[in-house]
Amino acid sequence: MKLLKLRVKGLPHFKEPLEINFLAQQRVENDKKDNLYNVFSNIYINNALSFIGINASGKTTILKVVSFMINLLNNEPINSIQTKDILEDLLPHDFSVFEAYFYCDNTVNKLTTFIKKEINSIDGSDKLSIEDETLWSKKIEKVKTKKSVFSFDDKNIIMQRNKDEEYLMQDVSIIIAYNKKHKKGYFLRDMSVWTNFNLLNLLGRFPKELLAFLDPSIEYLSFKVEGKDVDIRLKFKEKDEILLNNPVALNKYLSSGTIKGMSVFMSAAFAFKEGGYLIIDEIENHFNREIVSTLIRFFMDHKVNVNGATIIFSTHYSELLDEFERNDNIYIVRNRNGITAENLSNILQRNDIKKSEIYQSDFLEGTVPAYEAYMALKKALIKGV
Repeated sequence: MKLLKLRVKGLPHFKEPLEINFLAQQRVENDKKDNLYNVFSNIYINNALSFIGINASGKTTILKVVSFMINLLNNEPINSIQTKDILEDLLPHDFSVFEAYFYCDNTVNKLTTFIKKEINSIDGSDKLSIEDETLWSKKIEKVKTKKSVFSFDDKNIIMQRNKDEEYLMQDVSIIIAYNKKHKKGYFLRDMSVWTNFNLLNLLGRFPKELLAFLDPSIEYLSFKVEGKDVDIRLKFKEKDEILLNNPVALNKYLSSGTIKGMSVFMSAAFAFKEGGYLIIDEIENHFNREIVSTLIRFFMDHKVNVNGATIIFSTHYSELLDEFERNDNIYIVRNRNGITAENLSNILQRNDIKKSEIYQSDFLEGTVPAYEAYMALKKALIKGV
């Protein structure tokens, strides 16, 4: 299963509907296909999507929306999804409408889900419920152009919530029946919950090639859990083996970049195997630029990323944008009386312009701190000195 587009209307704090398109929206040149994944016919998806903006622009919130929708498509009850806080400020009886377009078994599908918040009149507690849902499906033979991928009519309806799934729990999507029939689902590794915590959260023996890339002095590192006991074995070259029973203790021996690198690259390896999705907030945290660039390049290398896995990340570093030859990998996030995310290909047609310089110049508007704020801070610092 491959995501083609996500669209959400009625989200709190958003100025307009949020639309995230996984398709390669710009022209696909014959000699430039290696960093894209061919879903079917002439339809390609980007293997990396980046969201860049200044502080408090809404990047983290957008990643939470993506994570929420993938979990919904994976049969997770919406009240159990960790990123359900995107709907925390939804007013009672108002709706947010989630649209997911995806590919599965030679069909293109669209799921529309209406979600509302209900307040318990007795104790004042609230919960989310799915008010209505519709699932459309059509054979890929019906898709003649890129634009027609997202066109559906009533003939394409294959399932409706109140008609076909009347006994379903109110916070579980009708997609559960579709997934069960097709034996499908999405691999998702959401690392955004670890943004402010640098801790190894994977078990097993780490590949020597990964250790050599991150820290050549490490000979081996392995994790083993038996019940409540954790057995960690770390050995540096020409040193005695170190035995630990708490992952936190690794911070004494390994750099923050090495620890994060192990978690991120192992998660990427699982995503490559499954053709899944890896979400990372503030990808540059604890990393030097070259390690981040290497990770992005792996996702855009069809020899490494055979199954079309996708990395979705946020960043403050405009220099990372220069890793992309295309503009449709990049979303500019702003928060001016509401969050917006605009695809760079809608603003900038040419691919041959250095993207970091365009971003830093504020040609895109709202991508660098306001000059007035800069001058006010400068004067305050001078006065303070």
